[in-house]
Amino acid sequence: MDKNYKKTLLIILITFVLTSLYFVTAIVCYHSGKKAGRQSVSNVTDTGAGQQTLSDVTTVTTETTADISTANTSKVTNEITTIQDEHQPKITSKENNEETKASGAVEEESQGITPLITHGKLHVNGIDLVDENNQIFQLKGVSTHGLQWYPEYINYDSFKTLRDDWHANVIRLAMYTGEGGYMTGSNQAELEAKIDEGVSYCTQLGMYCIIDWHILSDGNPNQYKEGAKDFFRKMSEKYKGHKNILYEICNEPNGGVSWSEVKSYADEIISAIRSNDNDAIIIVGTPSWSQDVDVVAENPVTNPHNVMYSLHFYAATHKESLRNKVITARNNQTPVIISEFSICEASGNGSIDYDSATQWSDLIDNNNLSYIGWNLSNKDELSALIASDCSKTSGWSINELSETGKWLHEKMTKAN
Repeated sequence: MDKNYKKTLLIILITFVLTSLYFVTAIVCYHSGKKAGRQSVSNVTDTGAGQQTLSDVTTVTTETTADISTANTSKVTNEITTIQDEHQPKITSKENNEETKASGAVEEESQGITPLITHGKLHVNGIDLVDENNQIFQLKGVSTHGLQWYPEYINYDSFKTLRDDWHANVIRLAMYTGEGGYMTGSNQAELEAKIDEGVSYCTQLGMYCIIDWHILSDGNPNQYKEGAKDFFRKMSEKYKGHKNILYEICNEPNGGVSWSEVKSYADEIISAIRSNDNDAIIIVGTPSWSQDVDVVAENPVTNPHNVMYSLHFYAATHKESLRNKVITARNNQTPVIISEFSICEASGNGSIDYDSATQWSDLIDNNNLSYIGWNLSNKDELSALIASDCSKTSGWSINELSETGKWLHEKMTKAN
């Protein structure tokens, strides 16, 4: 075999070996890249990144196969991770939104910025409402209209707007008994569900909540006394572990009903509540549409522990004589709460008396009285807080409020 032939054979052999090594290396890199691609796809699928992400991953995996290098495989894996991060936040659902709201509320409370986490469980000390630190405390907020008429305002965003934009710390849930309400034709289970919703939103937002047994046309609270006892037993059993619940047991006794009749009713309802909850604040209405707070001192309820008495006023109708009743009641050691008021006439309409409203506002501030404005709706009347042409149920601008709403908003945001 001549020298040239041997040299040619050696070159062919070396070329074959090198070629074989190249293809073996290529195959190993190919399978390594493919495995890395499969793992990244699995990771994206597990996080629920969606169909679009899987498509992107398929494209990237194809590029991996073509590159056939360990460095490129690492690059592809990084790109897949970036895609995963970009798509993950886009996954939303109604349930996730509600969970976000709830967790957000918990986070706010943990930072100590909500009324409830700051002030805790309230109680009555003499004639004053005080917080868990025994500091005088003022509830200020808004009452709903009848739950059977305006249920749409019972929502998280509505209450959050009132808390954050109006500085409200309490919502009053008006459960009408007459007028087609709880005792006269409405679906009781549906109305109770609205109470549950309202309590839930207040609790999430760290606000206080008044459950109001809103008697009106049934002027004597004893008319539906048994229904009231059943209702308040149920509510106090359900919410006995809550620090933020107050009970208003008879909105506006009227029609000539006497204080002794109201007191007799109140004693039974208070007993029903106390069978479940020893310490919740209980608000008792007074005769003449909750105006006669001055008569209570002569014959207070049998169990006065954490009991307050309601005074309602409408500034264009009720003036100095009613303000004097408040002063008399407090001088006689009667704890008073203004659980409903407006600055228009008692009809809820008529005209607004700004001068009288200012005098009432001064009385409230000088005595640190709690106050709840009537009413959260867009009803076409002066006492409604939302303009009648505004259909929004939260996030109202000043221009979307009624004149009454603008006045209350200014008072609440100026105070304290």
